[in-house]
Amino acid sequence: MRTALVPTAALRPARTVARWAVRHGLPAVYLARGARRGDPLGRLLRDRAVRDEPHALYEQLRSRGPLTVSSLGLVTTSHAVASEVLRSEHFGVGWDRSAAPGLIRWALRFGDELDAMGVAEPPSMLAVDPPDHTRFRRLVSRSFTPRATADLEPAVQRNADGLLDALERTRGPVDLVETYAAQLPVLVIADLLGVPVERRAEFLRWGAAAAATLDPGLPFRRYAGAERSLRAMHVFLREHFARLRREPGDDLVSRLVVLPEEEALTERELHAMVMLLLGAGFETTMNLLGNAVVLLDAHPGQRAALSADPSGWAGAVEEVLRHDSPVQITGRTPRTDVDIGGRRVPAGTHVTVLLGAANRDPEVFPEPARFDIRRANARDHLAFSGGIHYCLGAGLARLEGVVGLRALNERFPALRVSGRPVRRDLTTLRGFAHLPVTLR
Repeated sequence: MRTALVPTAALRPARTVARWAVRHGLPAVYLARGARRGDPLGRLLRDRAVRDEPHALYEQLRSRGPLTVSSLGLVTTSHAVASEVLRSEHFGVGWDRSAAPGLIRWALRFGDELDAMGVAEPPSMLAVDPPDHTRFRRLVSRSFTPRATADLEPAVQRNADGLLDALERTRGPVDLVETYAAQLPVLVIADLLGVPVERRAEFLRWGAAAAATLDPGLPFRRYAGAERSLRAMHVFLREHFARLRREPGDDLVSRLVVLPEEEALTERELHAMVMLLLGAGFETTMNLLGNAVVLLDAHPGQRAALSADPSGWAGAVEEVLRHDSPVQITGRTPRTDVDIGGRRVPAGTHVTVLLGAANRDPEVFPEPARFDIRRANARDHLAFSGGIHYCLGAGLARLEGVVGLRALNERFPALRVSGRPVRRDLTTLRGFAHLPVTLR
């Protein structure tokens, strides 16, 4: 009873520790033990060198079969198994907390706090199954239909041109992530969500924090820093919602905050929804743009072909998504015992789906390690997941990739990577933190 009398602010450090312990501390123990024993998934999630260049490890895992035991349950590198898991009605993203040990259930209750909520926690669409997922997706899906996405092309082109105009005034090497790859999708999603673009530097910082929490096993100091950024993001969202309730505009968030009572989102649901849309709205595209520039720099003949025939950019974007997928990992858990990949998977067994490995499955993609912008079936990749959790903004990411890369190539045909690109210290999301280039 004494705990209930303690001021909420005084409990914050203890709640932070509880959240970290359940979501990162315990997984870190399992992963570190697995890595010491040579488990590939443990090495992938704990070894920076492996995270930077994971494909040799993916092939090691592939040699063990389509579905194999790992530190955190089962893992697959198979395109066929991954597709089945992602699309099967027997699998979900949620998990039964009532089956967890009592101490973990207590820590989840004690640490529960809206202002520290991340993008992979309920009620985020990333972490809930139907019927909640169906309800949430229905509310926002019309903003991401093919027609709605196509209508955004002039805005994407306008924002790209503005950023490239600024780059034309620069001299010497520039960091293309900082000046272009990160900025373009932020400008687009800010307009779509009705948020002030002058705060885009904060959005990038908040997005990086949210992205970090997608990786299991974060060290406490890094998690605490990410949580501080998440808190700042929630403060902004609360103010943003209040402003739009007073003065709604013609944007997606304005529509969400004035929904009729029978459809209205709770405050927690609204925060989860918009935080996911904001973060996911630029993280994937930022990584896609950076990965594409590095790949095309390494394949100048293919870049020259695109300069000669710009109609090939759509295919090039699909091959980048396949070859160096911006999202490398996802996971599902079966609700019932299920047969898949040649084995019986008991209910509640977590299955890690290595999207980046599935997208290089030689059973689907001949010579999968070869980058080829003319690859006929490149779009068969799983970079945007599959099933009901297929990425809502996949069409927008593709549009931004095509427009952004085409405009960059047309404006700076002599652009070259001029230093060592630095990968982001993340496993789930794969991209570059810094990408030094010369423009002329």
